[in-house]
Amino acid sequence: MSELLNRLAYLQTRRDRTPNLDLARDLAAREDKAGIREIAQNMWSENKNIHSDCVHVMYEIGIIEPKFIEPYGEDFIKLLKSKYKDMVSGAMTALAEIAKVNPELIFKHLDAIKKAGEAEEDTAIDTSISALAHTAAANEGYNKAILPYLLEHLSTCRPKDVPHHAERTLPAINEINKDEFINILKKRQKNLDSAAFTRLGRIIRLAEKL
Repeated sequence: MSELLNRLAYLQTRRDRTPNLDLARDLAAREDKAGIREIAQNMWSENKNIHSDCVHVMYEIGIIEPKFIEPYGEDFIKLLKSKYKDMVSGAMTALAEIAKVNPELIFKHLDAIKKAGEAEEDTAIDTSISALAHTAAANEGYNKAILPYLLEHLSTCRPKDVPHHAERTLPAINEINKDEFINILKKRQKNLDSAAFTRLGRIIRLAEKL
């Protein structure tokens, strides 16, 4: 096993993920493209624990600097079909970051993003909304294609999900489309508890200023 892989949490027999975070920060700080490539290649390791740790390291690198993981966008798209939910969630987290620098990739795979977000647990749903919202923010054409889907989701999702899903949708909102967004949120606000009501009110005020 390489010196780099030996820094993974699993190979250090750690139950916490601090080693992965440390490795991600180190690779990003040094802009170590060769090291990032090695981690990316091992996202396909036959050892599920190494596979999982490498996906984690990659999306943590992406949170720091999306351009470092952008070359591996197609790998994350493929991982959306994984039978392991944590892999799907990790891949979607990476794609949400990649959307900021390569929205074309997300738009190319809209159906896969939507399908994975709808099929998986909360984390994948949340990050799929972020991926779609950042893509919609890229240009008018993408916005027209994606925003109706996001607004429909906000109209029908569970009440408790409305505030944080609205927050994740904000990048797609602009002066042209904000009124429809605000109207949907005001309708949903009626069925929320006090904390969620207040949080959604803050998001509405942010949208009104656009």
